[in-house]
Amino acid sequence: MKKTVLLIGLGRFGRHVAKKLHELDHEILAVDKDEEFVNMTLPYVTNALVADSTDEHFLESLGIRNFDLCIVAIGDDFQSSLETTSLLKELGAKYVVSRASRGIHEKFLLRNGADEVVYPEKQLAQWTAIRFGYDHILDYFQLSDRYAVYELPMPADWIDKSVGELQVRQNYNVNILGIKKHGNLMVEITPQTKLQRGDTVLVVGKREDVQKYFQI
Repeated sequence: MKKTVLLIGLGRFGRHVAKKLHELDHEILAVDKDEEFVNMTLPYVTNALVADSTDEHFLESLGIRNFDLCIVAIGDDFQSSLETTSLLKELGAKYVVSRASRGIHEKFLLRNGADEVVYPEKQLAQWTAIRFGYDHILDYFQLSDRYAVYELPMPADWIDKSVGELQVRQNYNVNILGIKKHGNLMVEITPQTKLQRGDTVLVVGKREDVQKYFQI
């Protein structure tokens, strides 16, 4: 479903967010006090304004309640990020996602109006450590403190067997979400689905179970 998004802060992170939202066909109003950043983002947004997001009158003029999502992507000025987050919530923002660049920022942003905080450096660091800290993880996506999705090489004892034969959930405490064949993802998994050499498998489960059964 198409969303109306207010994106504040158009540095590198903000521009990447804008590009992806554009690909997803959302309507985006982008704001930054730096005219150069605004001009760099124009190809990817519906409209863009050069303005100070800590100006309450300016934010009020945008009709904050009309946006489905407000993203505060300011990374180099925590005071502005905090003030903007707080003002958005005071003006009736439905959902505010704010960027943190330090752990202490995360706590303050949540206390001052953010519904959710993204901490790109921390999240990418965790992904890097897990992705490259184990020998057989090809990709990884954290779902919660306990569960994650892992892309793994096909285990040797699964080759030429069906999902039903293996009884994956009962025997391995994971669920198969999909199989990649020659880079193409197949998600229609049935008990009859045969697992083949050279494929990779996407499973969701607890880290300790994945470590135990897949010897990563």
